[in-house]
Order: sequence, then C-alpha cells, then structure tokens
Amino acid sequence: MADVQYLGHSCFRLRGRDGIVITDPYDRSVGLDLGRPTAHIVTVSHHHPDHDNVAAVRPARDRVMVIDGPGEYEVGGVLITGVRTFHDKQKGAELGRNTVYVIHLDDIVFCHLGDLAHELTAQQLEEIGSVDVLFVPVGGGETIGPAEAASVISQIEPRIVIPMHYAIEGQSAMKNLAPLDKFLHELGIKEYTPEERLSLNAGNLPGDGEQTRIIVMRPAA
Repeated sequence: MADVQYLGHSCFRLRGRDGIVITDPYDRSVGLDLGRPTAHIVTVSHHHPDHDNVAAVRPARDRVMVIDGPGEYEVGGVLITGVRTFHDKQKGAELGRNTVYVIHLDDIVFCHLGDLAHELTAQQLEEIGSVDVLFVPVGGGETIGPAEAASVISQIEPRIVIPMHYAIEGQSAMKNLAPLDKFLHELGIKEYTPEERLSLNAGNLPGDGEQTRIIVMRPAA
C-alpha cells in the first residue's frame, strides 16, 4: 500500500513500506509553507527555488538521499529512473533541462513530470514505460498548459492522473499559472471532490481497458 499526500505546487509525499519519497520541495517564494516533512529520498526535477528546497526536508533515517538528474537509482528497495527532458520547447536553450522521474514504490509505478514544457518523444516514452499514477503540470507558464497536459496524458496512458503546478486561490506568487478548472474543462470534467490523501495498491487501480481516472488532491500546505 502506497500513501500519497499533496503538499502543494509540484510537491508530493509518497510513503510506502520501503521508504518515503518527496518530489520537488519548494521554498516560500511559491506563496505556501511546505513545513518540515520527513523523507528518505528527495527528487529534484530542476534547480529552481520552487522545486529544489531540499533543506526543508528532514531525514527519516540518518540522511536524505537527493536525486537530481537522469539515471537509474535504487535506495532501500525504492527504484527510481530519471528521464532527461526539457524545461522549454527549444531543447533547453531557454530554461535548461528537466528530469522526469519514474518511481517504483510498493508495486505502484508513479511518474512525476516536473516542469516538463513539451510533448514527449518516442524515446522518452520508452524510457518512462508503463505508468500507474501520473503527476502532471497543468498550469502553463513555464510548463505545459491544459491542452498540452491532455496530450501528454494521452501519450503516457496512465491509470490515474493527479494534476499539479497550477494557480491556487490566494497564492499570489504564482499569478502566471492557469487555475485547475481550465485543465478540468479541457477534459470535460465539471464536478469533482478533492482528496486529502490516497492509499493505493494494485487492487484499487483502474483495470486494463478502463478509462484513466482523474483525481484532484487538496494541498496540505
């Protein structure tokens, strides 16, 4: 059983029997307070204060293992693959590189797209592989927006999609991001109930041939 908590912006806390992973911790420039969450592993999609505030994360054991680039990693039974992508549509010429992470935790395959700013190539899709839960940026700005996010979801074909990196009411620091409703409108979703936490296992994921499930999570921060 893997537990998922949304800490706001692009930051999630994934807790399984083999460890705790935090993705893209942010600083207060985002307009939210991350607090001091604990983890064994931190993934950083790119180095910017709203995605790489590793100092905010307290070690769950002796230290926090920081993963901040492409490659294959194994930390205490948690398998992670970093896939090289870009933070702009000019192959990094403007904003540099971005790393997509595929995280194997408790028999669930999570994929965190970071600040992806383009649709994926065939090679990138092959490196990512099959995905159970996709964390996708949907707010535009320096990442993909609602329409592009829908296209990337179609490329990856995950079982569950959890949107991230969108404007939150009262979060004045992220005015350049589109609100969540624009992404949901793109997918034809009119009503939803935000989830505080998710507990996932192979038995409660959508089955083969079922429609991808869109889950909105309420930020804990």
